[in-house]
Amino acid sequence: MRGHGFLLANYVPGNSLVHRSPLALKFLLVFGCGLASFIIQDWLISGAVLAGLCCLFLLTGAGPKRLWGAIRPLAAVLLVIGLFQWWQLGAPTAARIVLNILVCVVAASLLTATTRVQQLLDGVVKAAAPFKRLGADPERFALTIGIMLRSIPYIAGTFADVRDSARARGLERNPRALILPVFITSVAFARQTGEALAARGLGEAED
Repeated sequence: MRGHGFLLANYVPGNSLVHRSPLALKFLLVFGCGLASFIIQDWLISGAVLAGLCCLFLLTGAGPKRLWGAIRPLAAVLLVIGLFQWWQLGAPTAARIVLNILVCVVAASLLTATTRVQQLLDGVVKAAAPFKRLGADPERFALTIGIMLRSIPYIAGTFADVRDSARARGLERNPRALILPVFITSVAFARQTGEALAARGLGEAED
């Protein structure tokens, strides 16, 4: 199975200011961008925020190819959303909505491109620690996120491989030729993951 990125940029080693920034600050940046996407009402402001984030992303040394790789999977969806909103609410509103979505994606990609996965998971454990008194298990929460981060690219890669295989056989428009193999592979992957967790004594309810 070949590797595939999915929406967010993979970690890029470096020593930029963003790489050295505290994880909490990066989380606040992502949270702030998500909040701003609901508050900003001017597409020009959204465009300026997006431009700033893109410059910050490129300054990390990740490069434009990785930036485009994080945006590309959403391109078709954003095009449809933009055209529909333009038809319904006009060009300025359509541009604002699309730009705000891109702001969130680039901000999240900035986090993942400058932070190792293990550091991210450790940060999640620390952030979830206060909820222990409510019965939450931060380690299990981080494990769930780790599995999700591993599973999404795997399933996306599976779909791309199946699609290429179906295209080679002239079956790219046959839903069964696309959906069934992806479903079977995904179920097998889920079972293997569950068995690996069980073998390590993880995922079982504690007495």
